[in-house]
Amino acid sequence: SVFGRFTVVQRDRPGRNFRVAPFFGIKAPTGEDDATDALGRLPPSVQVGSGSWDPFVGVVATYQTLRYQVDSQLSYRANNEANNFQAGDIARLDGSLQYRLYPRKLTGGVPGFLYGVIEANLIHQDNNRVGGIEDPNSGGTRLFLTPGIQYVTKRWIVEGAVQIPISQDLNGMALENDYVARVSVRLNF
Repeated sequence: SVFGRFTVVQRDRPGRNFRVAPFFGIKAPTGEDDATDALGRLPPSVQVGSGSWDPFVGVVATYQTLRYQVDSQLSYRANNEANNFQAGDIARLDGSLQYRLYPRKLTGGVPGFLYGVIEANLIHQDNNRVGGIEDPNSGGTRLFLTPGIQYVTKRWIVEGAVQIPISQDLNGMALENDYVARVSVRLNF
C-alpha cells in the first residue's frame, strides 16, 4: 500500500500537543488472490489478497500528553473489482486511548515506552458484488472493543491487540466475527 498524510493543525505546548492530519492512499493487490484446494479456487473472503487496487481517504486527530494519548479517526475505502468479485466499500470510525504503563517516571535516556491501549472500532461495509450482482449475505455494521499493548521507540513500534465484537448488525447470513487478533510492527522514517 502507498500512504500519505499532511498535518494541517499542530498545536504544541509543554508536555502536550494536538494534531489533525488528513490522509490518503491506495491498497495494492499484494497478497495471493488465486489460491486453490482440492475442490478448486477458494472463495474471495478466504484469499490472502483481493487482487484490486483500492483507494482510501480519511482524517485523524490526536491529543497527546506525557502520560497518555487519545486518537480519533474517520476513514473510507472504495473497494474495486478483481476476479469477478468486489468487496463492499468500508467506512470506519475509530477512537483509542493509549496510557503509558512504563516507565512510570520520565527520565533522560529512556529507550522506549510501554502503553496499554483500548480502542473502539465502528465499521460499516457495503454489500459485496459477485459477477456484478449484489450479495445480500454480506456487509453490515460491526462495533468492536479492542484492548491491546504497544511498545514504542523513536524508530519502531510493536503492538498487539484483540478486537472483541460488541455488536454485529450484518446483512442476511453474513458471517460474524468471534474475535480478530492483530500483531504489527511499524518502522518510522
